[in-house]
Amino acid sequence: MIAALFVARGGAYFAPGFDAWDEARDARLYAGPHPVVAHPPCARWCRLAGLVEKRWGHKRGDDGGCFAAALASVRRWGGVLEHPAWSDAWAHFGLPQPSRSGGWTGALFDPGFSAHVEQGRYGHAAKKATWLYVCGVPPESLPELRWGHEPDAETTRYWVSWCGNATHGQERPRLGKKAAIATPPEFKDVLVDIARR
Repeated sequence: MIAALFVARGGAYFAPGFDAWDEARDARLYAGPHPVVAHPPCARWCRLAGLVEKRWGHKRGDDGGCFAAALASVRRWGGVLEHPAWSDAWAHFGLPQPSRSGGWTGALFDPGFSAHVEQGRYGHAAKKATWLYVCGVPPESLPELRWGHEPDAETTRYWVSWCGNATHGQERPRLGKKAAIATPPEFKDVLVDIARR
């Protein structure tokens, strides 16, 4: 069994083999015992959070404790946390900074490992640069992923945000919110595999 935290009702994790926690169930209350795949909300941590704070007053990092709860669950029960690349949560919580070129990055005083991946390499319509934080998996068991940063990805057709997700200078339509936040099935399988390790 895998606990899927902060996931959309009716999404890919609402299936046999998963203990799915959507907004109504409140994943901040998860108390184990299964390893987790966590997708905490990102709006207050993303690259546009400062602009949103200045314009509408929504404080950067004020996500009601969702990221902190997801991080605590991953550290206690093992598993993986997924967030947009360049998330301010990484610096705020002192997580290892991933390398854009690939591989797992650890830090001396942190129990986990971080990585940079692009979900476009796993079937997403946009590049969707993503950072992962894994805890409870021995370094020798961390999987090889489809590493690297494509500066001008030819394989994706859309942006997932107004900031272009590092595809500046290119004309691409923006995905709707539901499509943008969706996790491609192949990438979901990668995250589940990591949690099972």
